[in-house]
Amino acid sequence: LSQVSYASSSRLLSNKNQFKSFLRTIPNDEHQATAMADIIEYFRWNWVGTIAADDDYGRPGIEKFREEAEERDICIDFSELISQYSDEEEIQQVVEVIQNSTARVIVVFSSGPDLEPLIKEIVRRNITGKIWLASEAWASSSLIAMPEFFRVIGSTIGFALKAGQIPGFREFLQKVHPKKSSNNGFAKEFWEETFNCYLPDGSKNSPASTSFHKGHEEGLGSGNGTSAFRPPCTGDENITSVETPYMDYTHLRISYNVYLAVYSIAHALQDIYTCTPGKGLFTNGSCADIKKVEAWQVSPSFHLRHLNFTNNMGEQVDFDEFGDLVGNYSIINWHLSPEDGSVVFEEVGHYNVYAKKGERLFINENKILWSGFSKEVPFSNCSRDCLPGTRKGIIEGEPTCCFECVDCPDGEYSDETDASACDKCPEDYWSNENHTSCIPKQIEFLAWTEPFGIALTLFAVLGIFLTSFVLGVFTKFRNTPIVKATNRELSYLLLFSLLCCFSSSLFFIGEPQNWTCRLRQPAFGISFVLCISCILVKTNRVLLVFEAKIPTSLHRKWWGLNLQFLLVFLCTFVQIVICVIWLYTAPPSSYRNHELEDEIIFITCHEGSLMALGFLIGYTCLLAAICFFFAFKSRKLPENFNEAKFITFSMLIFFIVWISFIPAYASTYGKFVSAVEVIAILAASFGLLACIFFNKVYIILFKPSRNTIEEVRCSTAAHAFKVAARATLRRSNVSRKRSNSLGGSTGSTPSSSISSKSNHEDPFPLPASAERQRQQQQRGCKQKVSFGSGTVTLSLSFEEPQKNAMANRNAKHRNSLEAQNSDDSLMRHRALLPLQ
Repeated sequence: LSQVSYASSSRLLSNKNQFKSFLRTIPNDEHQATAMADIIEYFRWNWVGTIAADDDYGRPGIEKFREEAEERDICIDFSELISQYSDEEEIQQVVEVIQNSTARVIVVFSSGPDLEPLIKEIVRRNITGKIWLASEAWASSSLIAMPEFFRVIGSTIGFALKAGQIPGFREFLQKVHPKKSSNNGFAKEFWEETFNCYLPDGSKNSPASTSFHKGHEEGLGSGNGTSAFRPPCTGDENITSVETPYMDYTHLRISYNVYLAVYSIAHALQDIYTCTPGKGLFTNGSCADIKKVEAWQVSPSFHLRHLNFTNNMGEQVDFDEFGDLVGNYSIINWHLSPEDGSVVFEEVGHYNVYAKKGERLFINENKILWSGFSKEVPFSNCSRDCLPGTRKGIIEGEPTCCFECVDCPDGEYSDETDASACDKCPEDYWSNENHTSCIPKQIEFLAWTEPFGIALTLFAVLGIFLTSFVLGVFTKFRNTPIVKATNRELSYLLLFSLLCCFSSSLFFIGEPQNWTCRLRQPAFGISFVLCISCILVKTNRVLLVFEAKIPTSLHRKWWGLNLQFLLVFLCTFVQIVICVIWLYTAPPSSYRNHELEDEIIFITCHEGSLMALGFLIGYTCLLAAICFFFAFKSRKLPENFNEAKFITFSMLIFFIVWISFIPAYASTYGKFVSAVEVIAILAASFGLLACIFFNKVYIILFKPSRNTIEEVRCSTAAHAFKVAARATLRRSNVSRKRSNSLGGSTGSTPSSSISSKSNHEDPFPLPASAERQRQQQQRGCKQKVSFGSGTVTLSLSFEEPQKNAMANRNAKHRNSLEAQNSDDSLMRHRALLPLQ
């Protein structure tokens, strides 16, 4: 036989292999379990307890809830089974678990009678502060929804079947009367209970009435004291004048399901009656005979399965493939009536079973009262919410809902509550202090506007200014002996190269761009090689001049200015080739370095090839070492004529700077790499400028008396005399050793004191006035030269071309030297002086 149930909601009844002819007008409990999990997720609870009736209603329902809870990361603290037949010890044990649990939300899948013993014990112990999530079977049960229980279960949220309206039901109820339904014992009992009276004997006209009244009297006689004092019913009582749940026709739930069940059968029979042959549900589209309808023809396998009709409320009524009604739930909240103190069920939302996921649940939180009075949603989580900037950390041995809040690491953030993991910031961003968002990383490079960059720029500009000043001085005094003696053409080129050195340091300041990265190292390398090449050629030329013997025209040709510039060009061209190869094979480029520091992006230049940079600096240092060698070798030459001693100091400074640069460059990072190189460039450039040119500028500007041809020639002659005297002494020593070895005779060592001034009186004395005039016109110098075991005092005088004949004769006589070798040596060096 076909069965249509209006109240059996167990999920087991959806098994059509076992219950083929079963149909129901109440939703499956699986939907109710899913709805419970959705409500818990809606209020962001994740720590709950479960209680279920130990029957086919409670166990399958709570099992389905566990499955849904696991999908939503909802943890269950405890799970207990109850029954109305449980003994007191079992009830006490369940209550102990509830009392000791930290979970505030308790999901109960039970009926009213099974739950009543547990609720009574909880009320006795006064366990409050729990939120009860009720299944449909007890959510509106009068056994539980009692005012004396409200302080314990006042926060109940439950499910109820959707209420419906039955047309004509109100009028039907209003017409109910015992006299009209004499065979309905329920109507008679309802009348007496509603109006607190009993029907008189005159109504005993029918057997049913007689039987009912007899039973009533027996009940009175058996001790029903309250009924003994009831007045007789007059029959004129008005059913509409009293308030009774019986007359509540607006919230029909189970009654409406009964109505749907009856109409389902009726519509199935109607379909059979109106069936058109060829379009039926049976073999070859045949129809059943309405006069001989069999039960299996109406069963869910046929007409009831395909049933689809619109009810009186305009809602579509149909059944799914399991024979379950496609229906909805109402969500109710228990309130305490302010009028009579009774428990009322306030509808606060609804749940649409077959809506899209995420659109099934609707709750009006403004209507919900927690514990009967509070609007604040209670907290039922194992752990407190993790604030933005933190993430959930697993606690070993605890459920996943129990966690600790761990701060997001640097470079990661979380901008939501209870984040499972922190998100990494984009490459150019970093987490803020609270790790709640990402902020742009600080960009760092050697900027023009920062104090360090400003200081380096000022020093570079100062170097350019001083070099330009020295160049201007040398240009203005280009015809003076000091400038001529220092090879002014090479000096101009040297000063130009120093200008380039100071200027190249400015390429290292500011935000690195591709073009600045490709320009700055070649500019630095070529400028310094040009500078060192000029110094090397100058030093080498002077050394060759003073170490040469009697010069020839060939010497003058190869020591000429053209050869000097050619040597400078060749030395510089090698550096240019290195730079060209570097820029072609591995050009430097701007690089954003994220790895050095987490919060800072260093914009630097990627050199492309460290080997090429090593060749560039190595070649510069090689030229500097050669220059240092020649300068050191020529350090004893006439100091007024060449600057070998100062070049030696400048090369020492150069080496100290660049030897210190290598470890400093390797140990720094970011903008300080550029700063270290700028400091090295400036220090080396200032060292070269100061050592080579400042002394000469000082003489030119502040000691003009020393900027004369006599001063230069005097020091040159002194050097020549010193060389000649040393040669004479060496020959004398050799002769003495020979004589001693041959004859064995001894003699005294001759005096080493030689004077260039005659000890005899002047054979041609001049008058006193003429002598003073001759001394004013005559310019001379006196040099003491020490060598070996003696000292030579050299006195030289130089006269103007317009001297008279007498003065010339006297000057020639006074300047005659006693050593012939010194005259020869002096003539050799004067032949090369650029002072004529």
